Amino acid sequence: MRSYDSATAAYMAARSPIHAHALVWVAARNRETGLSETIGFWTGDDHRDFVVAGSTRTYYGAGAALGVDPIRRGTGLQVRTQRLSLSGIAPEVQLAVRGYDVRHAVIEIHRAVFDPLTLALVAPPHRLFKGYIDKLRFQTGAKGEASSVDLDVASGARALATPLSRKRSDASLRARMPADAFRQYASQADAVETRWGSA
Repeated sequence: MRSYDSATAAYMAARSPIHAHALVWVAARNRETGLSETIGFWTGDDHRDFVVAGSTRTYYGAGAALGVDPIRRGTGLQVRTQRLSLSGIAPEVQLAVRGYDVRHAVIEIHRAVFDPLTLALVAPPHRLFKGYIDKLRFQTGAKGEASSVDLDVASGARALATPLSRKRSDASLRARMPADAFRQYASQADAVETRWGSA
C-alpha cells in the first residue's frame, strides 16, 4: 500500500475531485562535458517550478504531448517496465535525447495533485516510479502527422540485474589506463580459457 503525506491523504479521503498531472525527471550524462545534468517535463501547458524532495526543480510544459502509461505497482525484486512518450520536435526533448546520453539514465515519475476549483497544489508532488531508461525509439510521422520519442523505462530493480562486466569492463579500465588489459575477458566471464603465462 502506498503512503501519502498528510495533506494528500486528507484530500483523497475527502473524496473531492482530483486534477492530477504527471512529472518526469531525467538525470543523464552530458555528451560534451561528461557531467550529470537534469531536465524535467510535465503534462501542464507551461513551464513551472515544483519543490520535490526539498529541492526546487523546473519542469518544461509538454501538455498532451507527454504520454505516461498507467503505472503498475508491485512488491519484490521483479523488474517492472513502463512506457513514456514525448513530442519529437520540442527543443527541450531534443536536448534531452540528443544532447544527453540517456542510456541507463535515472528517471523519476511524480504526480502533482491540484484542487480543480482553485488550481492550487494540494501538496508537494509524490513519487510514483523511479528507475532507468532502457530503450529509446524515434517515431517519425508522415507529412502532417506528429513525431514522437518513445521511452521504455525499467524499475530500480534493474540495478540488481546489472552484470559485473557492465560495472567494471575492459573499456572502462582502458579509458583510465590504455595499456592495462587486466579486464580483457571480463565480459566473457569463464567462457575463455587462458593458460597461465600465455599472452
